[in-house]
Amino acid sequence: MINHPNRGKKAKAKIVKKEVAPAEVKTVTCIKAFDKDLRCRDFQFEIGKTYKHKGPVKICASGFHACEHPLDVLKYYSPATSRFAVVKQSGELCRHDEDTKIASAKITIEAEINLPQLIERAVKWVFDRAKWSEGPVAIGPNEGATASGDSGAATASGYRGAATASGNSGAATASGDSGAATASGYRGAATASGDSGAATASGDSGAATASGDRGRVRGTNGCALFLVHRAAAGKIAHAWAGIDGKDGIKPMVWYSLDANGKPVECDE
Repeated sequence: MINHPNRGKKAKAKIVKKEVAPAEVKTVTCIKAFDKDLRCRDFQFEIGKTYKHKGPVKICASGFHACEHPLDVLKYYSPATSRFAVVKQSGELCRHDEDTKIASAKITIEAEINLPQLIERAVKWVFDRAKWSEGPVAIGPNEGATASGDSGAATASGYRGAATASGNSGAATASGDSGAATASGYRGAATASGDSGAATASGDSGAATASGDRGRVRGTNGCALFLVHRAAAGKIAHAWAGIDGKDGIKPMVWYSLDANGKPVECDE
């Protein structure tokens, strides 16, 4: 009888290595602000280039920073002296707990935009993300209210709220910070009273008012525009009223009020 050398021993199980799927890399489209030379924190950027950060990513401390909500960048950079770009952030991400600022390990500077384009994107950003309520009142963050009938009133009081009134003599009010209000009907009134708010009156004989800090207004020809400029502690330093199409005010161009109380185009 021949003894088999492996008799009495358990056969070793074959270990099959399980392939691990690569982690999904999330990409976020944001807006980044720079100084006039396209620098941020002494780092030189170029349009069309991609940059990678080595080391930990921490909000307001390390990594590349940009904001999802376009108006949030104006908290960190002055609109009068800054440049802006659409960027893609990816890799490790770290989010701010007070606004939409994101720090990332990788960033691609896609295209430069001017201030009017930034505001257009901000209004679209708010409306795209609004959780539209069934009634004319929205009080939560990112909630939207719509009034479509004549003489209807829509109010959005939450942070980044959106209010739209499309009927004749309608009223749309966004009182939260970074809100957007649009009145598209005849004699409609749009009011953005929160900081960094944007108001649009696109119907005939409408009115757009921005009474918060860093507010913006625009309207079609013949619409009334109202703006304020706030100094330290939010005190009103200047107030202005005008009519689109008169005294050099151009239809459907965004305006803000400068420190001298004069309406200025929100341009580059």
